[in-house]
Amino acid sequence: MMKNILITLVCLVSLISYGQVKDVKKANKEFEKFAFIDAQQIYLKVVEKGYKNVEILSKLGDTYYFNDELTESYKWYKELFDLNSESLAPEYYFRYAQSLKAVKRYAEADELMAKFNSYKGFDSRSKSYSEQPDYLQIIDFQSGRFEVENTVAINSSTADFGPSYYGGANQVVYATARDTNSFVKRTHSWNDQAFLQLYVADADETGKLSNEKRLSKVLNTRYHESTPTFTSDGNTVYFTRNNYNAGVYRQDIDGINKLKIYKSTKKGKSWTAPVELPFNNDEYSVAHPALSPDGKYLYFASDMPGSIGYDSNDEFTKSDLWVAAINEDGSFGEIRNLTEINTEGRESFPFVSKKGILYFASTGHQGLGGLDIFASSINPDGTLSLPINIGKPANTEDDDFAFIINDDTNMGYFSSNRPGGQGDDDIYRFVQLEDLKDSCEIILTGTVTDEKTGLPMDKATVMVMDANNNKVDQLITKANGKYVFKLECGKQYFVRTEKEDYSSDEDLFTTPTQSDFLDVPLAMVNEKIPVVDCDDIAPLLNIKDIYFDFDRFNIRPDAALELSKILAFMELYPQTSVEIRSHTDSRAPDAYNDVLSEKRAQSTRKWLIEKGINASRLTAKGYGERQLVNNCSNGVDCTPEEHQLNRRSEFIVTGLGQYSDCD
Repeated sequence: MMKNILITLVCLVSLISYGQVKDVKKANKEFEKFAFIDAQQIYLKVVEKGYKNVEILSKLGDTYYFNDELTESYKWYKELFDLNSESLAPEYYFRYAQSLKAVKRYAEADELMAKFNSYKGFDSRSKSYSEQPDYLQIIDFQSGRFEVENTVAINSSTADFGPSYYGGANQVVYATARDTNSFVKRTHSWNDQAFLQLYVADADETGKLSNEKRLSKVLNTRYHESTPTFTSDGNTVYFTRNNYNAGVYRQDIDGINKLKIYKSTKKGKSWTAPVELPFNNDEYSVAHPALSPDGKYLYFASDMPGSIGYDSNDEFTKSDLWVAAINEDGSFGEIRNLTEINTEGRESFPFVSKKGILYFASTGHQGLGGLDIFASSINPDGTLSLPINIGKPANTEDDDFAFIINDDTNMGYFSSNRPGGQGDDDIYRFVQLEDLKDSCEIILTGTVTDEKTGLPMDKATVMVMDANNNKVDQLITKANGKYVFKLECGKQYFVRTEKEDYSSDEDLFTTPTQSDFLDVPLAMVNEKIPVVDCDDIAPLLNIKDIYFDFDRFNIRPDAALELSKILAFMELYPQTSVEIRSHTDSRAPDAYNDVLSEKRAQSTRKWLIEKGINASRLTAKGYGERQLVNNCSNGVDCTPEEHQLNRRSEFIVTGLGQYSDCD
């Protein structure tokens, strides 16, 4: 009897296992067709029965990730990493990090990005993370510039997104998945929603939308239409549609229907039959067009070969932004990849404002989670500046994209799937209260660490000084040791950190002439420097010689940086006295050089006294040209650089509490 029961149980287990394997195979087939909802339901059914492995958990997480449901993808990626993170492709570290951001677990997301960086340091997303470790503080700089409101009147329980101005700012055309056909409901297997259609709504003077209706029976078909862009006169439209035109539905070699951009012109009140653009292709997607305000350039997204986000081995290759010039006859010039802003992530949904700013959405640049909206200035030669995250509340932990703005009114719209909306993606109205902060600004970031342990230091004072040694800004670090300052372009600064019982650290730099991010790490040593009488401080503190311009005794900015080290040393060792020794080159009479070197020594002494060092601790002496460091003596032909080596100041410890003769 027992034997029969055991045989029955074995058979039952075998049947269950066979059934689960069969279900997984079916789910995988749906997944490969991008039928994510169908695949998701089968995977969930299998998981509920207790059957989990790396393949199931990774693909189940993907079905949510690629439908922009990152709070759900987080749940399954967490189980995936708990099960086995060693054998996973690096891309899963990025996807899990993005999902962690969606639930505001930024510290864990940063840890995942650090591991992603160790696997794919060459990846631009990895470089962006390593170059901007303080990205949350950088985003905070731009935050608070928008008042945001859900355009409740036109949003539905399904997807509504991709607004575009039509006929000025009085109307807006957008895409919606609302199903108004009561006879036949057609849904897309990617997300189980109705196919997108183009709708038009009226906009009042405050930007509120109402009176929505279908745009055109000619432009709308049984498949997806979305993201239109219109010429300023409203008579030409470029828009996105599935690869379907004139009743013909085309697929790529793997049976996938891609996206294409189509063009139509208005004749009277009707639109002409759309024609596809010449750079479309059945094997990749071309989508989300955006015209420049003058109508001379068309920006768009594509995952075509040559895209930074293109990967022939990845079925989920990501799109880049591209641009094509539009000739006077309506033909197109060569297309160009916007390499300045594209990443291995997804760049999409471009829009160009009248002020010449390209707004776009990206998962590759540092953001809050999902798609974030970025802004990049278009230079006169068509190149683009460093992208800037436009901040909260336009950006959130969820997907935020398809941003448009009327620069005349500072009002506009964007799309988001953030919580609190009417359904899926919603369109939000905004008022911009302030432009992007400073058309040219430098974000200086860094981390203060203990040089020996490498650990971040809290309660360290970090200050930024200008070329005249005036304090620009200052802060006290927290436990993470991080600092961030906003500086002006094209200027010289030095940043310095101090803490009691630690040696200071500083760096001198000149900021670029265009907006950029600079990362300057600082490290301090927690130890007393052993000094004895007659020691030269310079090699002990890694101090460069204090140089002077020819025939001058003023303190140069680079000299002020080095003198700051002397200042910190004397503050740390209050019992120490120092003799300042100044030297000249040989390009003047000996007597004159004696006077000049004395003035330089006294000028250096005065600078330190003005910074708070007691005058009794400082002596100064000019040596003229009597102690040259090279052979550039009277009558010897030397370069200006060789002569400058002789124009220097040195610092000698002359007494630890009392004067000592160090001649």
